[in-house]
Amino acid sequence: MVHVREMDAADVEAVSMIRVRGWQAAYAGIVPETYLAAMTVEGDAGQRRQWFAQPGRQARDLVALGDRGPVGWICFGPWRGEAPGPRRVGEVYALYFLPDLIGQGIGRRLLEEAHARMKSLDFEVSALWVLSDNRRGRRFYERSGYQADGATQDDPYDEMTLTELRYQRVL
Repeated sequence: MVHVREMDAADVEAVSMIRVRGWQAAYAGIVPETYLAAMTVEGDAGQRRQWFAQPGRQARDLVALGDRGPVGWICFGPWRGEAPGPRRVGEVYALYFLPDLIGQGIGRRLLEEAHARMKSLDFEVSALWVLSDNRRGRRFYERSGYQADGATQDDPYDEMTLTELRYQRVL
Protein backbone atom coordinates (compact mmCIF):
# COMPACT_ATOMS: atom_id res chain seq x y z
CA MET A 1 0.00 0.00 0.00
CA VAL A 2 1.24 3.49 -0.77
CA HIS A 3 0.65 6.82 0.90
CA VAL A 4 0.32 9.96 -1.28
CA ARG A 5 1.53 13.35 -0.13
CA GLU A 6 2.71 16.69 -1.51
CA MET A 7 6.19 16.57 -3.00
CA ASP A 8 8.84 18.62 -1.23
CA ALA A 9 12.34 19.72 -2.22
CA ALA A 10 13.87 16.67 -0.51
CA ASP A 11 12.05 14.45 -3.05
CA VAL A 12 13.67 15.96 -6.15
CA GLU A 13 16.34 13.27 -6.65
CA ALA A 14 13.87 10.42 -6.13
CA VAL A 15 11.31 11.99 -8.47
CA SER A 16 13.98 12.53 -11.13
CA MET A 17 14.98 8.88 -10.86
CA ILE A 18 11.32 7.83 -11.13
CA ARG A 19 10.80 10.08 -14.16
CA VAL A 20 13.94 9.00 -16.03
CA ARG A 21 13.43 5.28 -15.35
CA GLY A 22 9.75 5.65 -16.17
CA TRP A 23 10.49 7.30 -19.51
CA GLN A 24 13.13 4.74 -20.42
CA ALA A 25 10.77 1.84 -19.66
CA ALA A 26 7.47 3.24 -20.95
CA TYR A 27 8.81 4.73 -24.17
CA ALA A 28 11.34 2.07 -25.24
CA GLY A 29 10.60 1.31 -28.88
CA ILE A 30 8.53 4.51 -29.21
CA VAL A 31 10.87 7.43 -28.48
CA PRO A 32 14.29 7.21 -30.22
CA GLU A 33 16.82 5.26 -28.16
CA THR A 34 19.33 8.11 -28.49
CA TYR A 35 16.89 10.45 -26.72
CA LEU A 36 16.16 7.95 -23.92
CA ALA A 37 19.85 7.09 -23.45
CA ALA A 38 20.76 10.77 -23.09
CA MET A 39 18.37 11.21 -20.14
CA THR A 40 20.13 11.33 -16.76
CA VAL A 41 18.84 11.56 -13.23
CA GLU A 42 21.38 14.31 -12.49
CA GLY A 43 20.31 16.44 -15.46
CA ASP A 44 16.64 15.98 -14.69
CA ALA A 45 17.18 16.78 -11.00
CA GLY A 46 18.96 20.04 -11.84
CA GLN A 47 16.07 21.18 -14.03
CA ARG A 48 13.49 19.94 -11.53
CA ARG A 49 15.11 21.86 -8.64
CA GLN A 50 14.92 25.10 -10.63
CA TRP A 51 11.36 24.44 -11.72
CA PHE A 52 10.24 23.34 -8.25
CA ALA A 53 11.66 26.50 -6.65
CA GLN A 54 9.91 28.93 -9.02
CA PRO A 55 7.73 31.29 -6.99
CA GLY A 56 4.06 31.39 -7.93
CA ARG A 57 4.08 28.25 -10.04
CA GLN A 58 0.63 26.74 -10.38
CA ALA A 59 1.63 23.11 -10.91
CA ARG A 60 1.10 20.70 -8.04
CA ASP A 61 3.32 17.68 -7.41
CA LEU A 62 2.41 14.59 -5.42
CA VAL A 63 4.55 11.58 -4.56
CA ALA A 64 3.51 8.05 -3.70
CA LEU A 65 5.50 6.65 -0.82
CA GLY A 66 6.10 2.95 -0.44
CA ASP A 67 8.29 0.97 1.91
CA ARG A 68 11.37 2.16 -0.02
CA GLY A 69 10.50 5.86 -0.13
CA PRO A 70 9.05 7.65 -3.18
CA VAL A 71 7.91 5.15 -5.80
CA GLY A 72 5.66 7.34 -7.97
CA TRP A 73 5.01 10.96 -8.94
CA ILE A 74 2.25 12.98 -10.58
CA CYS A 75 2.27 16.62 -11.62
CA PHE A 76 -0.91 18.51 -12.49
CA GLY A 77 -2.36 22.00 -12.68
CA PRO A 78 -4.34 24.32 -14.94
CA TRP A 79 -4.65 23.44 -18.63
CA ARG A 80 -1.68 25.00 -20.42
CA GLY A 81 -3.27 25.74 -23.76
CA GLU A 82 -6.56 26.94 -25.13
CA ALA A 83 -9.23 25.20 -23.06
CA PRO A 84 -10.78 22.21 -24.84
CA GLY A 85 -14.36 23.28 -24.18
CA PRO A 86 -16.31 25.65 -21.95
CA ARG A 87 -15.58 23.95 -18.63
CA ARG A 88 -12.71 24.72 -16.25
CA VAL A 89 -9.98 22.25 -17.26
CA GLY A 90 -7.11 20.86 -15.24
CA GLU A 91 -4.24 18.97 -16.83
CA VAL A 92 -2.19 15.98 -15.78
CA TYR A 93 1.27 17.06 -16.93
CA ALA A 94 3.14 13.89 -15.92
CA LEU A 95 2.56 10.56 -14.17
CA TYR A 96 5.37 8.09 -13.60
CA PHE A 97 6.22 5.34 -11.15
CA LEU A 98 8.98 2.79 -10.82
CA PRO A 99 8.72 0.33 -13.72
CA ASP A 100 9.18 -2.73 -11.51
CA LEU A 101 5.98 -1.76 -9.67
CA ILE A 102 3.65 -1.79 -12.71
CA GLY A 103 0.33 -3.37 -11.85
CA GLN A 104 0.41 -2.58 -8.13
CA GLY A 105 -2.07 0.33 -8.26
CA ILE A 106 0.42 3.16 -7.73
CA GLY A 107 -0.51 5.03 -10.90
CA ARG A 108 -4.20 4.67 -10.17
CA ARG A 109 -3.75 5.90 -6.58
CA LEU A 110 -1.79 8.97 -7.74
CA LEU A 111 -4.34 9.73 -10.44
CA GLU A 112 -7.27 9.40 -8.01
CA GLU A 113 -5.60 11.79 -5.56
CA ALA A 114 -4.84 14.27 -8.35
CA HIS A 115 -8.49 14.11 -9.47
CA ALA A 116 -9.69 14.79 -5.92
CA ARG A 117 -7.36 17.77 -5.60
CA MET A 118 -8.36 19.10 -9.03
CA LYS A 119 -12.00 18.97 -7.96
CA SER A 120 -11.14 20.86 -4.77
CA LEU A 121 -9.57 23.54 -7.01
CA ASP A 122 -12.87 23.78 -8.94
CA PHE A 123 -11.68 22.05 -12.09
CA GLU A 124 -14.54 20.27 -13.84
CA VAL A 125 -12.54 18.27 -16.38
CA SER A 126 -9.12 16.63 -16.38
CA ALA A 127 -7.20 16.41 -19.65
CA LEU A 128 -3.80 15.04 -20.64
CA TRP A 129 -1.64 14.18 -23.62
CA VAL A 130 -0.42 10.63 -24.30
CA LEU A 131 1.79 9.37 -27.12
CA SER A 132 -0.36 7.63 -29.71
CA ASP A 133 1.98 4.62 -29.75
CA ASN A 134 1.93 4.27 -25.95
CA ARG A 135 -0.71 1.56 -25.90
CA ARG A 136 -0.17 0.63 -22.26
CA GLY A 137 -0.57 4.26 -21.17
CA ARG A 138 -3.65 4.73 -23.32
CA ARG A 139 -5.29 1.61 -21.84
CA PHE A 140 -4.48 2.83 -18.32
CA TYR A 141 -6.11 6.22 -18.92
CA GLU A 142 -9.11 4.67 -20.66
CA ARG A 143 -9.66 2.35 -17.66
CA SER A 144 -9.49 5.50 -15.50
CA GLY A 145 -12.37 7.11 -17.39
CA TYR A 146 -10.47 9.16 -19.98
CA GLN A 147 -11.46 9.23 -23.64
CA ALA A 148 -9.55 10.53 -26.64
CA ASP A 149 -11.30 13.65 -27.90
CA GLY A 150 -9.79 13.77 -31.40
CA ALA A 151 -7.20 16.49 -30.76
CA THR A 152 -3.56 15.74 -31.62
CA GLN A 153 -0.22 17.48 -31.35
CA ASP A 154 3.22 16.59 -32.67
CA ASP A 155 6.34 16.52 -30.52
CA PRO A 156 9.89 16.28 -31.89
CA TYR A 157 12.32 13.81 -30.31
CA ASP A 158 15.76 13.93 -31.91
CA GLU A 159 15.16 13.28 -35.62
CA MET A 160 11.65 11.89 -35.13
CA THR A 161 8.26 13.54 -34.65
CA LEU A 162 5.73 11.66 -32.54
CA THR A 163 2.01 12.29 -32.27
CA GLU A 164 0.24 12.76 -28.97
CA LEU A 165 -3.49 12.32 -28.43
CA ARG A 166 -5.50 14.44 -26.03
CA TYR A 167 -7.63 12.56 -23.52
CA GLN A 168 -10.30 14.03 -21.23
CA ARG A 169 -12.60 12.94 -18.43
CA VAL A 170 -15.18 14.71 -16.33
CA LEU A 171 -14.15 14.99 -12.67
